[in-house]
Amino acid sequence: MTEEPTITTIAQHAGVSIASVSRVLNGLPTKAETERKVMSAARELGYVPNSAARSLKSRRSNQIGFAMADIGNPVYLAMIREIQPIFKAAGYRLVLHSTDADTADEIDVLRGLGERYIDGLIMIPLRLTGEHLTMFAAARAPIVVIGSVPEDAPVDNVRTDSRAGVRLAVEHLHGLGRRRIGFVNGPLDTVPGAARSAAYAEALAALGLPYDPGLTQVGDFYRAEGARAAARLLDRVPDLDALLCANDLIAFGALDVLRRAGRRVPQDVAVAGMDDTDLATLAWPPLTSVSLGSAERGRAAAELLLDKLENTRRAPRVVTVEPRLVVRASTDPSRIPGEEAP
Repeated sequence: MTEEPTITTIAQHAGVSIASVSRVLNGLPTKAETERKVMSAARELGYVPNSAARSLKSRRSNQIGFAMADIGNPVYLAMIREIQPIFKAAGYRLVLHSTDADTADEIDVLRGLGERYIDGLIMIPLRLTGEHLTMFAAARAPIVVIGSVPEDAPVDNVRTDSRAGVRLAVEHLHGLGRRRIGFVNGPLDTVPGAARSAAYAEALAALGLPYDPGLTQVGDFYRAEGARAAARLLDRVPDLDALLCANDLIAFGALDVLRRAGRRVPQDVAVAGMDDTDLATLAWPPLTSVSLGSAERGRAAAELLLDKLENTRRAPRVVTVEPRLVVRASTDPSRIPGEEAP
């Protein structure tokens, strides 16, 4: 195998010093004849300039980072499908990083901004801490956060009103005549978990329904954890007639549990999720879900970051995407082929 040319081989081929080659390849002033020899030798040897070296000169890597909790979550995949084409068209590569919702890992990503391996960052921290806010303020590259942050946070922010989304779902289930409305949530120490827990209680109160902590179960934002949490809730509350899940993955797990328990969906138990992922239409029955605008949030975040890269001195901006309820057969029997509403 032929070895790739280096600045040493270029120097030997051109008959100049290594220092002269380094100066030419890094765009530093040098004699015209020396530059001609070096560039001619580089072409003849097939030398490809190192992108890291170029970035040292320009202070830009032409790469954008996207840090999310779980790269397999369909919410984040929907965002990536919007984010990547926008940056690709602008000449940037998208670098993906899965943090597993680990705060220390997220802080490491933020600290790495000082190394200039990316020119900007889109981040979705599930647990927002004071250290996050400190790192935002000290960041040496633009940051866009998808999710709720304090109003004075020094970053661009794309958010959705998940509390309003929970209310839409609870009102929908109540309108169907359901009164034993259970709730399977993710961890309460996360931003979405805390917001959706509070919204569930508020929505019940607005409808004149009592809040019963026995109707709630905390798990995690994954299908397997959702199944375990739904099973515990169903064992405790066998007369449950509706179930709201804090995301679609939890809802898919709950559908598995209800099927194994012989409970018909939606006739016995109406089930609603949140996020309205692509998989919602593939579930059986197809899942009613609250759309939180994953694609719209991804697109807005990419546009904000591109603008910030060009207008570094502008003040932070906030974009809010409104939720909407998408009704399918998991709550509406009339939408199941061959069946009619009672």
